[in-house]
Amino acid sequence: MNKLLIAGAIMASLAAGAVQAKEWKTVRFGIEGAYPPFSWTDEQGQLQGFDVDMANALCEQMQVKCELIAQDWDGIIPALLARKYDAIIAAMSITEERQRTVDFTDRYALVPNKFVAKKGTELELSKDGLKGKKVGVQIATTHDKYLTENFGKEVSLVRYGTADEAYLDLKAGRVDYVFLDATAIEEGLLNKDGGNEYEFVGPSVTDEKWFGEGFGIAVRKQDSDLKDQLNKAIVDLRANGKYEAVNNKYFEYDVYGE
Repeated sequence: MNKLLIAGAIMASLAAGAVQAKEWKTVRFGIEGAYPPFSWTDEQGQLQGFDVDMANALCEQMQVKCELIAQDWDGIIPALLARKYDAIIAAMSITEERQRTVDFTDRYALVPNKFVAKKGTELELSKDGLKGKKVGVQIATTHDKYLTENFGKEVSLVRYGTADEAYLDLKAGRVDYVFLDATAIEEGLLNKDGGNEYEFVGPSVTDEKWFGEGFGIAVRKQDSDLKDQLNKAIVDLRANGKYEAVNNKYFEYDVYGE
């Protein structure tokens, strides 16, 4: 009798899990909306960018309704945990520290991190080379953490709510460098009017210890079924050419990485 009860409980549990996996009729994505080309907010207040198009493509592939919710970066994980939305797609690096709080899908993009400065500026990425230098970073990012923990006693970090604020201070000469991912710098500064006065300096920074395995979609730890569905959708989009179509709208190379 006990064996029958146990078997029944297992079957009920499996059935409940199967039902739960099909309950995602709508997926709400939190998106920053201030980190082009991955996301930005246009003049009409609409979210645009690679992450926006990728979220819509994923929802179409999963056959669910898609909702996009703008959220400032410094509160983006707390808002996920508070159930303001179901997942974060915001050029967020998969890191060990973040994995203590949330789960991630497999990567959907991989971009190197770079310093940018006025043309003719040199950069030696060392404690001596950064001593006394002012570097702009976006607050609460892996870029912020990397510099804080490796060069915090030497470098003077200036933290900003958005990348655009950091670029403005670089143009005004209030910081010597800005440190962000290379694609964001290209789109937000180098490819815009006056961008030819600036250039990448120093090495590319891709240390997995700090910057993880690439950009992943964050979900709450209990939502493993959603993570599995998103992972399958990423693979499917790569296979059916829809990822490439979104990619080519924003990048001249495969942003998924090797």
